[in-house]
Amino acid sequence: MANIQLTTSSISTRNLSPFKGFQPSSFQLPSINHLRIDTLTQRSLPRFVVKAATVSALKYTSIKPLGDRVLVKIKEADEKSEGGILLPSTAQTKPQGGEVVAVGQGKSVGNIKVEVSVKTGAQVVYSKYVGTEVEFNGTKHLILKEEDIIGILETDEVKDLKPLNDRVLIQVAQAEEKTSGGLFLTEATKDKPSIGTVIAVGPGPVDEEGNKTPLAIAAGNTVLYSKYAGNDFKGKDGFEYITLRASDIIAILS
Repeated sequence: MANIQLTTSSISTRNLSPFKGFQPSSFQLPSINHLRIDTLTQRSLPRFVVKAATVSALKYTSIKPLGDRVLVKIKEADEKSEGGILLPSTAQTKPQGGEVVAVGQGKSVGNIKVEVSVKTGAQVVYSKYVGTEVEFNGTKHLILKEEDIIGILETDEVKDLKPLNDRVLIQVAQAEEKTSGGLFLTEATKDKPSIGTVIAVGPGPVDEEGNKTPLAIAAGNTVLYSKYAGNDFKGKDGFEYITLRASDIIAILS
């Protein structure tokens, strides 16, 4: 059986190829007068294998919402203004609408199971800053609760919105163009109206027995509502609209 004997004098760092993090000048051996290694075999030495790490994006084949949650494919932001001017990404309005592509099994109210009222394929409008945004099949989607959906909108006209649950669509009264002294007001100095005409109402919230409770407000009512409630929309007809919950309406005016 062959023996191998090594001494410090028989090892020179000049024969070592330099590499990053280890220079020959920094290589030092402990003071060993005599080192004997018997039966040096490949098995007795540890083997180190370095492999390059590859990070790959996770691929999903489906997303199934749970409970009363809904998966919405987000509508792409407008890249041009109404006048045809290209908008930078910072100036593009964040979409508040999209197509429902999947719905959950519903929620439990007491001992009753209430299904999600929107169906796949519906074009919906939802509140700002809600839900969880996910990337799926190369397109942005949003997972949100049914109660965060304002209504169904199958056209490009805000006035055609069909509110859901306890939501109400209101056409905002025109702001005063002049002061009492006859001075014209700029857009920044006009008071935001908190009065408007009800255009459409939702079927009402779900009670403890799973039934819809009709709202006390009807289309055509002139109402007073909380000043900073709801979601504002600009209609193609030039009117301002707002959607809010029935609880944000303070009074019916006549």
